[in-house]
Amino acid sequence: MLNISPENDVAKKIDRRRYSSMRVFLDEARLQKSRKRLYLIFFSIMVGALFLPWTQNIRSKGYVTSLQPEKRPQTLQSVIGGRIEQWYVREGDFVRKGDTLLYISETKNDYFDPRLLERTDAQIQSKRSSQDNYQQKAASLETQVNALKENRRLKLQQARNKIEISRLKVIADSIDLVAAKTNESIAEAQMQRMDTLYSQGLYSKTDLEKRRQKLQETTAKRVAQESKLLATRNELINAQVELNAVSADYDAKISKAESERYATLSSMYGTEAEVSKLENQYSNYAVRTSNYYLRAPQDGYITKALKTGLGETVKEGEQIVTIMPADYDLAIEMYVRPIDYPLMHVGEEVRIQFDGWPAIFFSGWPGVSVGTFAGRIVAIDNFTSQNGMYRLLVAPDPEGVDWPEGIRPGAGAKTFALLNDVPIWYEIWRQINGFPADFYTPENKAENPESKSSAKK
Repeated sequence: MLNISPENDVAKKIDRRRYSSMRVFLDEARLQKSRKRLYLIFFSIMVGALFLPWTQNIRSKGYVTSLQPEKRPQTLQSVIGGRIEQWYVREGDFVRKGDTLLYISETKNDYFDPRLLERTDAQIQSKRSSQDNYQQKAASLETQVNALKENRRLKLQQARNKIEISRLKVIADSIDLVAAKTNESIAEAQMQRMDTLYSQGLYSKTDLEKRRQKLQETTAKRVAQESKLLATRNELINAQVELNAVSADYDAKISKAESERYATLSSMYGTEAEVSKLENQYSNYAVRTSNYYLRAPQDGYITKALKTGLGETVKEGEQIVTIMPADYDLAIEMYVRPIDYPLMHVGEEVRIQFDGWPAIFFSGWPGVSVGTFAGRIVAIDNFTSQNGMYRLLVAPDPEGVDWPEGIRPGAGAKTFALLNDVPIWYEIWRQINGFPADFYTPENKAENPESKSSAKK
């Protein structure tokens, strides 16, 4: 190859301004060379960018709610049916717990009486007096029964004593009868001997007649003693009959007194049941009267009156006014598809973009996003909702930036649940093939069930 010195360079000796076609040719060649260099640099950058990390995420729409169910917006219903008589608040007013919102009057004719409670209380007092009277009567009858039992005991003892006396008299009369019979037999033997001696002439007829008289007297005594024994036995039988009669008489009297006592107790218990029923009715009337005033269940703001005007009737359980609690903990209620449900775990990070709040968000690089806020999944439903998707609750991340103060329940939000970090080329390949995001298990999997249960509590 020939070496050309700079002094002999033809390009320096040619005036290009005079040759426009040569100038165009030489500039075009230089531009093509520059384009190739730029294309090479751009291609290198694109190839290198394919290996940059990309954070997989699941996008979803949700809305702002409260983490505590009792702190969410609620609708107040009327416990009883009635007619609106007076409103004490207006929409937008702040009310304290227990403040009266409106007053309704009665529409059922069963409760029209303005002295309903007073008359019911009078019925209760009357029934209580009747109950006391029954109780006193039952106590008197019980005293009477006890007295009859004591009298029966004494009478029975007296009758038993009488029987014992009659039994002893029967024994004594039986002994006397045996003695009379013995005397009679002795008198008969003496009479026979006297008669024999008289026939032998040893005794006079007078002595014989005396001995015969003596026999007749002993026979008379025996007969009298037999009659006395029979009378005594009859007395014993009468005493036994009297014992049975006394027992039967007092049993009948005691049974009658106890029957009256049990009837009185039954009436007393029936009256007591009526008193309890009236007291229950009185309590129901009192509670119903207190329900004429609809009161605020907690501190909050009156947002909308669903029933307006005066004289308008409301049904039992019908919605009247809505209230927004003043103190609440914000949360996001979001929904994910069943295919994404296995990728959700309690404690995972979620980036949130609130409607109406300016934000610039890069889904693959959440670290360079501006205007988004961090949250953590605190609860996951184990069953699908009516829309066929799974519901998740996201609470503010305590380590992140506080959520805006202007956010209120009901506001919309866009959520981005952050998953694995993968290269961009892999994410493009996954999106082209329609594959789901990579399944993964978080490091704190062992803590998830406990955290999930505590969050749901």
